[in-house]
Amino acid sequence: MDELSPKKVVSARRSSSPKSGREGAEALLGRELPHNADAEQGLLASMMLDKSGEVLNVCIASKLNERYFYIASHRKIFAAILDLFNRQKPVDEILVSDTLEAMGELENAGGIQKITEIAGRIETYAHFRHWLEIVREKYFLRTLILTCYETIEKANANTDTLDMFLENVEGKIFGISQDRISDSARMVGDKIDSAMALVNKLIASNGEVLGVPTGFTELDEMTRGLHENEMIVIAGRPGTGKTSIALNIAENAIFNKKKPIPVLVFSLEMSTEQLLMRMLCSRGNINMFKLRKGRIPKDQIQDITRAGLELRNAPLWIDDLSDINILEMRAKARRLKQQHGIGLIIVDYLQLLKPLDSRVPREQSIAEISRGMKAMAKELKVPVIVLAQLNRETEKENREPRASDLRESGAIEQDADVILLLNWLNKKESAAADPEGASAVSNNKLVKLIIAKQRNGPTGNITLMFNRDLTKYSNYQKHDDVF
Repeated sequence: MDELSPKKVVSARRSSSPKSGREGAEALLGRELPHNADAEQGLLASMMLDKSGEVLNVCIASKLNERYFYIASHRKIFAAILDLFNRQKPVDEILVSDTLEAMGELENAGGIQKITEIAGRIETYAHFRHWLEIVREKYFLRTLILTCYETIEKANANTDTLDMFLENVEGKIFGISQDRISDSARMVGDKIDSAMALVNKLIASNGEVLGVPTGFTELDEMTRGLHENEMIVIAGRPGTGKTSIALNIAENAIFNKKKPIPVLVFSLEMSTEQLLMRMLCSRGNINMFKLRKGRIPKDQIQDITRAGLELRNAPLWIDDLSDINILEMRAKARRLKQQHGIGLIIVDYLQLLKPLDSRVPREQSIAEISRGMKAMAKELKVPVIVLAQLNRETEKENREPRASDLRESGAIEQDADVILLLNWLNKKESAAADPEGASAVSNNKLVKLIIAKQRNGPTGNITLMFNRDLTKYSNYQKHDDVF
């Protein structure tokens, strides 16, 4: 395709009154949109030649419709063929002609002679899949060009906010890519077979985690891992280690022994360097507070170097831009998912996201962000871990946190598939949980992880160990040294 200089584009736009759709795009480009008339005719001839219905079944399963045909007469012929198919009538040139005549479109389709000419172009429909692919490819190219043309027109009109405009454009282009993937309904028997296969897989797994493993044994047993399409909320009061447990889960994913899982972290509170320092200390078992003072023993320098080499090659992406809204976040996640196959997304933390409209009440903004998080999980088919703050009610009433304590919006509780609440145990509670370990060193602390909600599994409490020097959560076993 010849490129148009800016002057030629302006000239093309000014040469006539504004046009929309295909006519406007062709006027702008100075040529017809991509198409292949021979492939269109070959595909239509295959439909009329095939008596088994296989060609039409494959075409319909590929989402083929009238818009896929560029030539107007071909669109009308296909409409007639589809009408015969829906009425369970045989498809041949005679019945197609009769149907077009009944529709009042026979002349517009080129008449009986044109239909007979198309039907006689091929002797076998063996190559129909090749023609179908060409027709689909040209259609998607035209759709992409039309989307770009509409983007130009809307950008000049400038009626929406930039964020909404960009989200709409990316959504349309992503939709084109999604439409290229054919899907079709299946017989109930096939679905039952698939369901039975899943049941058998669960039985054969013998307790094996099927989702993204967190690395925490009891949590993985209760959730069977973190699953695609799910929004997982980890909430707690400030300083309870929300970021730490999220990074520990990320570390377990990217260094998964069976298959590393690419992770994307949106850090709105901490810089990339701060997060990586935490991960280095956790991975290398380095005391972070001693590191800050430059007092690391020489024998541990090798450990932190090894951890750095491991992280350098790990499938981990961190975006630490703080001034970001949910639409921008979804756009970035969508691109990285397509480019790198992201398998887990972590957002730290929800209440720091910029509202789409600062004039909207805060509770409504948080609800909109929460819905956007859930939509992102479903669109990208990955688990999304969202960190969130709890309000002060737990401290005022001196009680365990509840899902209803999620700060600023009840929509978070509603949208979440899994809600995990962090509750640090005090000395008395720690002693009750583990009498033999309660008087030990002060760098470890017992934390109760409350599964307050799980759509597809049980709720309950899990005890974890938090090492404050390493900013690292680990599985808790009786008689560990705790505070």
